[in-house]
Amino acid sequence: MSDTERKPTGRGPTDDAALALLAAHEGALFLDFDGTLVDIAPLPSQVIVPPALLAALGVLQLRLGGRLAVISGRPIAELDSLLAPLVLPAAGVHGMERRGADGVLRRLPPPDFTRVRAQAQELAARHPGLWVEEKHGALALHCRQAPDLYDLCSAQLGAAVQEGAGLVLMEGKMIIEVKAAGVSKGTAIRDFLDEAPFRGHRPLFVGDDTTDEAGFDYVQSTDGIGLKVGPGPSAARCRIASAEALRTALAQVAATPTIGKDTR
Repeated sequence: MSDTERKPTGRGPTDDAALALLAAHEGALFLDFDGTLVDIAPLPSQVIVPPALLAALGVLQLRLGGRLAVISGRPIAELDSLLAPLVLPAAGVHGMERRGADGVLRRLPPPDFTRVRAQAQELAARHPGLWVEEKHGALALHCRQAPDLYDLCSAQLGAAVQEGAGLVLMEGKMIIEVKAAGVSKGTAIRDFLDEAPFRGHRPLFVGDDTTDEAGFDYVQSTDGIGLKVGPGPSAARCRIASAEALRTALAQVAATPTIGKDTR
């Protein structure tokens, strides 16, 4: 489905198809956060979570029997703060930490970021507008306030990654992250699908960024569905125009008495 099929304003055909897809889905629903549920902000702390979104997520979580989880690059503690009073199953830091429906928080051991950290901090010290965020098991260099430096930062962090072991670099929307190799949003979704109440249910994953592609690849390899938010190339087979369009669709689905017939 090409970007040219979407209308620049209003609701286009891909939005209608996405609404129908969400309305028919009763399997497991996995949702990215930034750029998917909420609009991207200049700083991560500045995102706005509309009350209507919280209401819709709460309804859908109950209706799906708990089979709704947030899959994000943010730490789970941040997600909880932003989504309060909801406490949802979640994967944070691209799968480095995960909380299942049982409420237990599981964290993978972090790799050694010594060289990458030093390189990121040197870049941030030399270039105003760059800032470093350290998480459990990942390190991010934010470039949104210095976009012209993105390629330079990616190249220099990439070189530092090559000098280390067990690390992988991910290029997102004005953010460059380094995390443990072999861990991704795809592995997080896989682990959820091995547990109740997700086990045995067809997955639908919604995301907007290159960091979500591993999730799309995994769910579609298991007869699931990938739904891409916004423009850009993607392995996802379905698309919706924007985070705002997704919020509208989720609210409409939550307002209906039933979701659909796809109970796999």
